[in-house]
Amino acid sequence: MTSEAVNVCRQQKQPHSMKLSPILRLIAITTLIRLAFATTTGLGVDESYMVTAGRVLSLGYFDHPPASWWLSRGAAYLLGTEAPIAVRLPFILLFALSQFLVWRIGCVIAGKRAGYWAAVALNVSPVFGVTAADWVLPDGPLDTALLGGVLCLLHALPASGRRAAGWWAAAGVCSGLALFSKYSAALTIAGAFLFLATDPAHRRWLWRPHPYLAAILAVLVFSPVPVWNAAHGWASFAFQGDRALGFRFRPWMPLQTLGGEALFVLPWIWLPMMVLLAQGFRRGAVWRHRLLCCLALPPIAVFALISAWSSQRILYHWAAPGYLMLFPLLGERIAASLDRVWVRRLVAGSAALVLVAVAVVATQIQFDWLGGRLAAAMRTDPTAEGLDWTSVRDDLRARGLLPPGAVVAALNWRDAGKIGYALGPNTTMLCLNADSRQFGFAYPVRRFVGLDAIVLAVDPAPRSVAEAKTWFASVEVLQPVSVVLDGRVLRTLTVLRGQSLRPR
Repeated sequence: MTSEAVNVCRQQKQPHSMKLSPILRLIAITTLIRLAFATTTGLGVDESYMVTAGRVLSLGYFDHPPASWWLSRGAAYLLGTEAPIAVRLPFILLFALSQFLVWRIGCVIAGKRAGYWAAVALNVSPVFGVTAADWVLPDGPLDTALLGGVLCLLHALPASGRRAAGWWAAAGVCSGLALFSKYSAALTIAGAFLFLATDPAHRRWLWRPHPYLAAILAVLVFSPVPVWNAAHGWASFAFQGDRALGFRFRPWMPLQTLGGEALFVLPWIWLPMMVLLAQGFRRGAVWRHRLLCCLALPPIAVFALISAWSSQRILYHWAAPGYLMLFPLLGERIAASLDRVWVRRLVAGSAALVLVAVAVVATQIQFDWLGGRLAAAMRTDPTAEGLDWTSVRDDLRARGLLPPGAVVAALNWRDAGKIGYALGPNTTMLCLNADSRQFGFAYPVRRFVGLDAIVLAVDPAPRSVAEAKTWFASVEVLQPVSVVLDGRVLRTLTVLRGQSLRPR
């Protein structure tokens, strides 16, 4: 028997090998790392805000569509706790699915090796592998839904008959789920129609019902959001739309925006992505490459352009869905360049960099081994943002200021999120500010007029007292409370007793 025949026999005798494929092994290892990170770090400002303000379920929310709010609230309800690992679990699992989808898209584009390295690159890019993969933010469900839509579209475009109709319908549902996660999904969806309009071989789809049926399905999935907005003065649409408005022109701002995005993605990942994006629009480019580039272009270009005149700061992670579309192309390029030592070292070094950064953050939150060094180097100690302020809850309870059903107020939505999450779901958290975000809908101040409340403020006492006096008939200054980590005071909060909340 030849050696080739022996190998065939061995493969036939072991059809159910327990050895995981490389992509499954990658997903398993990285998911375990994220679970450990989620367990050892507290919720950030935005996460605390979403969990606290999201305790009241709604068809719509002020900042974003419902997907991320529902996921965190559903996890807390099912698991019976708002612990960081519980509310973050859906987002960690969604990123595991996102890795698999990136791999599948890479397989369709250029084979399994390309798909694998696309997933590796996705993991080591901080804006994806850390923030979208771990935190309670809209980006996690957005990325998963967009990738699902892309995979469906790649199957739909060359298909025909019922198979094409099925894939187009699935693409529509995924698009609706993406919109149900974050409004900016509309830019990626616009990229799909850009491809159909500019690619001669696939323009025929515009004369068929499939894309329009997909669009109808997307609108149906998204429909609770406009229904909620219509009943609430179009609050969410107006809030997000205002970010694109402005009356000043700063021609160099798009370059700064792109530079910030490069840092979030990692410059040595961002630069080849930009090259691949340009190459995707060259004459003779493979249609699948061109499709991904058409999907990538609108988010990257639109947010960069808006930054030239917007009166508000354009956050660098807003364009992340555009870069997400380029990972399969980057995976193909990495797979073709692995024979070069510097490529292997760059990938390994990127992974090590992210792991070290994650380990530093997690161990600092647990052991405070940096002590006050960060506070000395920065205006405020960032450790307090990654720490749950449970010491505030314990102190207030010990002083009898936090009975069951207590009403507590903060003077801005950021502090309301951190404080409300630390105090727990049995406390009603008010935000006494014109800009109260979702707190204004979850806990409208008008419902509590005439009641007393404990006011907690991070601002200096004189400023906090002056602001609180505009909301209450009288204000009593109490002993302050501290955010403490291993005996070190990170924040000191002013504590006030407000009597008889006034109407506004």
